[in-house]
Amino acid sequence: MNAPSYDQTLDRANSDVVLVVDDVPDNLAMLHDALDESGYTVLVATSGEAALQRASQALPDVVLLDAMMPGMDGFEVARRLKAEPRTAHIPIIFMTGLTETEHLVAALESGGVDYVTKPIKPKEVLARMSVHLQGARQARQAARQAGQARNALDAFGYASITVRVSDGRLMWQTPLARDLLMRYFGTAAPVTPEPVVSWLRRHLPDAQASIEPPRLNHDQGARRLTFRLHQQTGDSEGGGDWLIVMQEVSDDAVIEAMSLSFKLTAREAEVLYWVVKGKINRDIGDILGASPATVKKHLERVYAKLGVETRTAAAGMAMNRIRQLHPQFEG
Repeated sequence: MNAPSYDQTLDRANSDVVLVVDDVPDNLAMLHDALDESGYTVLVATSGEAALQRASQALPDVVLLDAMMPGMDGFEVARRLKAEPRTAHIPIIFMTGLTETEHLVAALESGGVDYVTKPIKPKEVLARMSVHLQGARQARQAARQAGQARNALDAFGYASITVRVSDGRLMWQTPLARDLLMRYFGTAAPVTPEPVVSWLRRHLPDAQASIEPPRLNHDQGARRLTFRLHQQTGDSEGGGDWLIVMQEVSDDAVIEAMSLSFKLTAREAEVLYWVVKGKINRDIGDILGASPATVKKHLERVYAKLGVETRTAAAGMAMNRIRQLHPQFEG
């Protein structure tokens, strides 16, 4: 039987969860008692490695992080927490005995939202935490609502992802988006397909000026994955994070319509479809797994059934019929 996860055992409905990270047992004990008496659920870690593991498992509401620890220091812990999509949203409050400006700047640059100086005063810690927890709760609620709306889009065939412009990292995706990206590009989070990153960065100035850029299309046989830049999320530092909506479009219905309209076999209809798309016989053969000679024979039968003599005439007749039946078709 599997052991219950942190999230299953923590009483999140009635208390906020605090992860305290410090290599000094006396500091941990003092903070644990003060936070526990104030109604918080307290988790502790005495090293950077343990802090990363507990944060990933429990997803605490706030982290109190000692800046100077042996091995992995607090600055590195913070950078790693902020680099992971699961823990990037958690506010980090540094605890430091270093008051030099460069150390305080390092704490904030590595992802901290605030700091308290040692020796620790529990009342000050509680006051600082209260401010940041309120903001974190509001952010979580907004993210939860946005996530529910985006997941609902999956049911209608619209998948969505969030990409960070500065490093091209895939920060968030719906289940449908994960499947589509793997099928079309063979990539998985946190990797964003290079064509998507290039398209996003190329059209970023227009997007920031509220001008919708052209959609990105990625073809795979008679199926096409389209990308539409939707909106910026989060702050704009380094270009910000951008929500991209994806939809898979299949031209299988177009091929079937041509088959029925012109009394073509399924393979003849496929050949005609790729002729409309401007492909030559060799390319059509590669797509369909047939030789150019076989494609030529199919095409000759298509000409006979359509009553035409050239591929230009066949493509023109097919395109006219397609536009009648499927106005949205992109030739």
